[in-house]
Amino acid sequence: MSEPSRVCAVADLLDGEPKGFKVGEVPIVLTHVDGTCYATHDVCTHAYALLSEGFVEGHVIECPLHGAKYDVRNGKCLAVAHTDVKTYPVQVVRGDVYVTVTEP
Repeated sequence: MSEPSRVCAVADLLDGEPKGFKVGEVPIVLTHVDGTCYATHDVCTHAYALLSEGFVEGHVIECPLHGAKYDVRNGKCLAVAHTDVKTYPVQVVRGDVYVTVTEP
């Protein structure tokens, strides 16, 4: 398992708005929902599209391309796609968001 990487400050995230980042070469999307930060792989498993350009409603992120939906808490696919999206552990330390990215 790799070391946690600082991604941004919590203050840089708007509640319910996805925001894309890269940790090393891995694209991730951070979502801040009800005071908790979640990190998932930023690429939709259905077709190549960035989830960070999609929409968030509650704990569900929707792909902007074909409407695939995933639960940001666990990566479970809820609609359109058949494969879950990878999630990553998140830690918030002194107002900064750290994500541990593991390779598949």
